[in-house]
Parts: sequence; C-alpha cells; structure tokens
Amino acid sequence: MFEVVAKLLQDNPLIALFFCVSLGYLIGKFRIRSFKLGGIAGTLIVSVVLGQIGIKLDDSVRSVFFALFIYAVGFQGGPQFFRALNKRSLNQLLSAVLTCVLGLVTVLIAAWVFGLDRGLAAGLAAGGLTQSAIIGTAGDAIAQLGLSTDATQQMQTNVAVGYAVTYIFGSLGPILLISWFLPMIRRWNIRREAVQLAAKLSGGHAELEPGQYNAVRRIITRYYAITAEGPWVGRTVGDIDKELADASIEYVLRGGTQHEATATDALAAGDNVAVTGTIERLEALSSTIGKEVVPPQGSIEIEERRDLVITNKELVGTDIGSIHARLNDAADYGVFLVGARRSGHDLPSLSGVEVHRGDEITVVGRPADLDKAQKVLGYPIAAAAVTDFVFFGVGVALGMLIGLVEVPIFGVSVSIGTGGGCLLSGLVFGWLRGVHPQFASLPTGASNFLRNFGLAAFVGAVGLGAGAQALSTIRDSGLTLLLLGVAVTVIPTVLSFFISYTVLRIRNPIELLAAIAGGRSANPAFAALMEKAGNATPVVPFTVTYAVANVLLTLWGPVIIALVTVNAS
Repeated sequence: MFEVVAKLLQDNPLIALFFCVSLGYLIGKFRIRSFKLGGIAGTLIVSVVLGQIGIKLDDSVRSVFFALFIYAVGFQGGPQFFRALNKRSLNQLLSAVLTCVLGLVTVLIAAWVFGLDRGLAAGLAAGGLTQSAIIGTAGDAIAQLGLSTDATQQMQTNVAVGYAVTYIFGSLGPILLISWFLPMIRRWNIRREAVQLAAKLSGGHAELEPGQYNAVRRIITRYYAITAEGPWVGRTVGDIDKELADASIEYVLRGGTQHEATATDALAAGDNVAVTGTIERLEALSSTIGKEVVPPQGSIEIEERRDLVITNKELVGTDIGSIHARLNDAADYGVFLVGARRSGHDLPSLSGVEVHRGDEITVVGRPADLDKAQKVLGYPIAAAAVTDFVFFGVGVALGMLIGLVEVPIFGVSVSIGTGGGCLLSGLVFGWLRGVHPQFASLPTGASNFLRNFGLAAFVGAVGLGAGAQALSTIRDSGLTLLLLGVAVTVIPTVLSFFISYTVLRIRNPIELLAAIAGGRSANPAFAALMEKAGNATPVVPFTVTYAVANVLLTLWGPVIIALVTVNAS
C-alpha cells in the first residue's frame, strides 16, 4: 500500500504539493497558549517529511508561486512604503530600518563566527527574523552563483532547514518580548497606555468600556415634536444642522405630509422632525429638542453603509475629525463616519488619527447624501472590488523581466532575480493603486490569497525538493542553528527598542512597541500587542514600519548570499 501511494505521489507531484499545503495548515492551527505554528511553517515541515520518498517538482512551479507571493507582498506594502518616506514618519521609518539592519548584522556575525554556509545563513535570517520571503530571494541568488547542481541543491535545502529550525522561536520570541518583557522592564501597563493614547487622539474623550474602542457607532433615527417653547422654532434646518454634531435633520412632517428636509425649511410649532444620528447624540438632544413621538405608520428611513477610498489630496494629512466635519459642512449632509481601515487593519476612529491617501473610510447615511460625500472623499470600494487582470498580468510579467536584467558590479553580472523584480513591480503598482484607485485593482481578499497560498505552495515545493538532505543538515547543525536563531530573534529586537527610545525619541509606549513589531514583520507579536492594548491604537505605527520591513528583510536574502562566503560542504 505504501509503495502504491509513494509511486502515485512521485508520478503526480502536484498532488503531493496540495496535500502538503492542506495538512500543513491543519497542523499550523494547533495552538499552545498564545502561540501557534502557522500554516507556512506547518507546510514546510510536512513537505520535508513527505520529501523523503523522493518527489521532484519542476523548478518553474516554485518560480511561479513565489512570483505571485512576492508581487502581492509588494502590492500590499506599496502605498505605506512610499508614504513612510516623509518627515512626519521619519522616526518610525528609521526605527524600522534600524531593526532590519541590526537583524542583518546579527545574522552575518553568526555566519562568520560559526562558519555557516550561505544557505544556512539565509535560513537563519528567514526564521529568526520571521520573513519567509527570504527563502525565495536567497534561493534565486544561490541559483545565480554558478555552482554545481548538487552544491546549489544542497545550499537551497539549507535555506529551508535553517528556516524550519529557527522559525518557532522567531515567531514566539517577539510575542514574549513585545507584549511582556520590554513593557515589564519599563514598568509600562499596555492597556492603560493604550487608553491614554486613544484619549489623546480623540481630543481628550475617554474610551467606552475596557476592550472597546470608538470604531463603529450605531446610527438611529427618531422623531421629535417641535413645541412653541422649543429652541428650534423659527429656525431653518440648515442653521440647525450646522450646530449639530453626529446628528442631522432628515425629514419634516407637517400637516400630515412628510417631505425631505432642505436647508431653507423653517421649523414651526407642531412640526415633527426625523433626526438621524448616533445614539449618544440623540439621547443628549432629547432633553432640549422636544417630546419624542411615534413615527407615522409606514415611515421608512433608508440608510446605506458604504466603503470609500480616500483620494482627495486636500484630505491627505488631515485627521479623521476634520473629515467628519468636512462631510457635514453642507446643511443637507447627514453622513456619519463609522470606521476606517489601512492596509487591511482597522484604524481607531479617533479624531486625531492622520488620514493617508488610500485609506478606506466607512460612512453611513442616505444614498443621496453618500453620493455627495463620495465626491468629497474619493471612490467607492465596490467600484474596485474585482481584480484588474490587465494590470495584474502586466505587473507580474514586468517584475519577471526586471529580474532578468543583469548589472555588472566589480566585473560580475548581478541581477535581482524574479523575487526582487516582482517585489519592485508590486511596490510600484500598489502605489499606483493607492493614488489612482480606478487602476490596478487587486482587492484585499485576492491579494491575501496570492500572498498566503503563493508562499505556502512555494515553501511546500522547496520542502519536497529538500528530501533526505534536510535531515542530515538538521542532525549536523540543528542545535547550533536553534541557539543562533534565539540570538537573531532577541538581540536586534532589544537593541532596536532601546535605541528607538533613547536616540530616535519614540517615547509613547504603544507607538514604540508597535514600531518594533512592524520592524521585525512580526505579525504574531502585533496580534498579542493588540490584544493587550484592547483598542486599535497600535495599528498606525505598525503599518508604517511593517511595510518598510517587508521590503528590506526580503532584500536581505541576496545580500546575505553575497556577503557570506562559506560554501556548502
């Protein structure tokens, strides 16, 4: 039976590849406290084990999946990467660069001192710094060294082995450092600091309950009777709306007839008005407007929830509070901002949060009012919810072409390979999408699929090709790699933390911890920080540094191959 299955998989290696991805993600779901292995590491382990029966995949399979993965990484990080290159984000940008450079230096010192070959050094970086893309970029660089087929295969196998041995602590270590150890030695209470930062960003308003943040507010409509002694008698709807915050007069019911409120409508005693707004605002108004009344039978108030992409240059650099005020400058606006997202992460909907081009803003209101708001803000996401395959195909093809270009350096022809080319192309096309949302659409769900499945399939192909070579390398160098992985994980993180605090003067605890997590591309550590913060305040600094780190750490693959001169034995 075993021989039959082995022969089936040997003859049909793609079946083995998809089996590795499936079982790898299943294993990756198992959780021990706050740590879980993850689908990528799980896929690598399963594929290395299955690869012992001798499964051969065509090299083009690896190249295609890696190109899709790295293009998606660049595309998602493009807007934030180029946006980070400005004075406002300078300290956080420098912190990310510092963390990445310290990681590179630590890996190089470890390789030189302990005599690691280029493959093991690159794998040490990929696992210790939790940047799986290094497996691909380092593998590309190894293939261009001009070594024998056996030496190339051995060195590429060592990349996967180094990653597999060091990844677990590379993922777990930052969780412990960022959510527990570093705050402990500074005596920071993460939850308290997050609440204080949220209050600062919201202009001093306190948060709701522990674990809640002002990201989505419930919008309701109530009817009120205008009395002769009430404050709105004789005033126009336009004047009243300009004074209201988080509320708007939508309809006026007079003489049994209901009509849509206009800015010039003057209210009179006996009128009933429909007011839409947040629950908190309407509760406050109920004591001054007049008596709340039952809506007329058959009354319908149609509201719509719409996601818009910010493209208006005048709004870039302002804060969320300014946008909310801008939406309701016109008297007949009744638009409520209820959420915001950046690079797939929810932003705290607090008035002091700076807005970037390409941010996604969720608004609620009547369709006619949202149409007006849309003209002020940008484009509806629904208009870009389908992948633009024209730009996608051009982007990936262009990246592959760039990877073929060879540049002579010190008499040696060097190219950045498929990985570097597709990363660069993805960055540019992602930036284009952020600036002009009508072009190069690649929805978040689609780009996440390309990134996750592309990497999983690539890693699975690498593991299947590693075969028996992987076990011998683990047997010879496993303990050394494990300890070096701990050093590569801990040393850059701790050094960057203290240098960022003392030299770069990033003094807010939440911003500093989030910047360090992003500078390490440490998603599990960021998730742990978010859990302890209880709100979305870590999102902004994390997105800036994460975008920069994804680019730099990915490029460390060929850099390590170039600087480490010990060959595989």
